[in-house]
Amino acid sequence: MIKIQDLTIQYGAFKAVDGLSFSVNKGELFGFLGPNGAGKTTTIKCLTGTIKPTHGMVEVAGYALPKFFHKIKPLIAFVPDTENHYEDFSGRENLLLYANLYGVPHHRVDVWLDRLQLSEASDVKVRNYSKGMKKKLLIARAMIHEPQLVFFDEPTANLDIHSVKLVRGLLREIANSGTSVFLTTHDMDEVEQICDRVAIIAKGKLLDIDTPTAFITRHAERYCDVQYDHQDQLIRTTLHLDEPEDKQRLSEIVLNEKCVRVHSREFRFEDVFRKLTGEAYR
Repeated sequence: MIKIQDLTIQYGAFKAVDGLSFSVNKGELFGFLGPNGAGKTTTIKCLTGTIKPTHGMVEVAGYALPKFFHKIKPLIAFVPDTENHYEDFSGRENLLLYANLYGVPHHRVDVWLDRLQLSEASDVKVRNYSKGMKKKLLIARAMIHEPQLVFFDEPTANLDIHSVKLVRGLLREIANSGTSVFLTTHDMDEVEQICDRVAIIAKGKLLDIDTPTAFITRHAERYCDVQYDHQDQLIRTTLHLDEPEDKQRLSEIVLNEKCVRVHSREFRFEDVFRKLTGEAYR
């Protein structure tokens, strides 16, 4: 669905994107991650036809950008991180407007109002919606024309825990139905739970790309938090279980001290992200 080869986007002497290459498959839920200023937004602007590449090849759905953007535009959708609805219109009126713009049947409005649990508030003006309701309306709007590729920028930001579960499940459903989902987020738990593959970038360059599980397996570091009583004083320490000295120290504590707590620390995708991007900015 997306193919990028040696993409460079330059503003004067500054390279916002620097030789980026990767691909996204049909029906894949793809995470595109990086610190602020890493080049994520610039890349998405290029993929959605807002800016032109300085160098390199970009294809979406088999069409080259920017030459065939008119072919690509009906096939994609974008869900921004901030709401931009017509607030004096109801939720239904907002969706009807976009249904008319795309020339799609009006029954899809009710389908998406129902799927996003907005049916009861469909005739309420959007200015009276909560932040979570506005976010869900954005998603309904993006899906109204059944795109082949959807870009999501922080899809669960400002949502309550119930809406987060609903939206994450919906993203998974959208991908399973064959639509490609291109996701940017700072929620590393979200990435670990729902993404098929993840690309991590920094300073406009690709650092690594893999499945979340493979990232954790390749980069995992084993730590153990230990609390023990030594001469009536509670001591707390963290030991690196891949370091021989720390392994020996743990053995000595277990044999010679009164252990209060020994807890292995779980290595998560968040730790991978910090490790890779931290090294990139050193």
